[in-house]
Amino acid sequence: MEQTLVVIHVRFASDGSVREIGELPSGTSPQDWFNALSRHSANSYESFAGGRGIFRLEPAIIEQVKAAVLSLAT
Repeated sequence: MEQTLVVIHVRFASDGSVREIGELPSGTSPQDWFNALSRHSANSYESFAGGRGIFRLEPAIIEQVKAAVLSLAT
């Protein structure tokens, strides 16, 4: 059975901070979302030239991380 992965695109500013990121939960900064995904995803991030990168994650993992981030925000 094939594993379904969601690709989350990231774009960085020239100072290294996260400028844009996909699947961003409401009320969460792009940098905080990147940090949360990084903490919860071993070997799922791939960096590219030009200040870009992607996470490849299972949908269930993304939902778990979103729930964790949103629980901290409330």
